[in-house]
Amino acid sequence: MKTPPRILLVEDDPTSRAFLTAAVQAVPLDVDGAGSVADALVLARSRRYGLWLFDANLPDGNGRELLEQVRREQPDVPALAHTASDDPATRDALIAAGFSDVLVKPLPAAAVQAAVRHALGLDAGTAPTRGVDVDARPLWDDDAAADALNGNREHVAMLRRLFIAELPQVRERIVAAARGGDHGAARAELHKLRASCGFVGAARLAGVVQALQSRPDDADALECFDRAARATLAQLAGVDARPDYA
Repeated sequence: MKTPPRILLVEDDPTSRAFLTAAVQAVPLDVDGAGSVADALVLARSRRYGLWLFDANLPDGNGRELLEQVRREQPDVPALAHTASDDPATRDALIAAGFSDVLVKPLPAAAVQAAVRHALGLDAGTAPTRGVDVDARPLWDDDAAADALNGNREHVAMLRRLFIAELPQVRERIVAAARGGDHGAARAELHKLRASCGFVGAARLAGVVQALQSRPDDADALECFDRAARATLAQLAGVDARPDYA
C-alpha cells in the first residue's frame, strides 16, 4: 500500500491547528504540526515533505520568512499559506513570496482539502477553491465543526443556536450596508460572520461570505450571500426561506 504524502502544517492557534489537521488527514494525508517558526524548521530539516502549509503570522516570525528558509534546502516543495486576513495586499505579498495559493480562515474543510489536493496534483479535476458553484456546496460541514471544537458536538449545537439567533440581524445589516455603498461596514460585519461560520461549520455561507468580502460592490456576490444566508436559516431554524424573509 502506497504511503500517503506527508504535510508540514504550521499554525500557532490550537483550535485552528486541530481543525486544519483533521481536514487534511481526511484527504487522507499524514500531518506533522508545529506552532512556531523554530519548531517548523526542526521538522522541515529532519525529513522530506510533500507540501508545506504555513500560517502567515507566527509568534516568532512569519510564513514568508519561514518559506524563504526552508526553500534554501528544498526548493521544489509546493507551499500553501493560510491567514485570517482577507486584505488583497496580504495575499499578493504571500503569492509573491512563493506560495501557490492563500487560504483565508476560517473556511470549510472541503475547501482546505480541495486546495491541498490541487497543490499536490492528487486530483487533476480539482480546481482552486475560488469560483466554485455556491449551491453545490453543502450547507453544513458537521465533521469540520466538531473537529474545530475538539469533537464536542454539544458545543457545536450550542454555538449553532446562538448563530441562528443572530444571523437574521447580521444578514440584514450586511445587505443594507452593501446596497447602501458602505463597504467598510459590510466588510466589518462579514469578517465577524466568517469566523462564526467556521466554528459552526456553515460551509456554504462561509464560502459566499469570503467572496463578498473581496467584492462588496458586486451584485452577484451579494445575491449569492443572501441566498446562502436564507438557505442556512431555513434548514437550521425550520422556517420558509421566502424572498421577503428578514
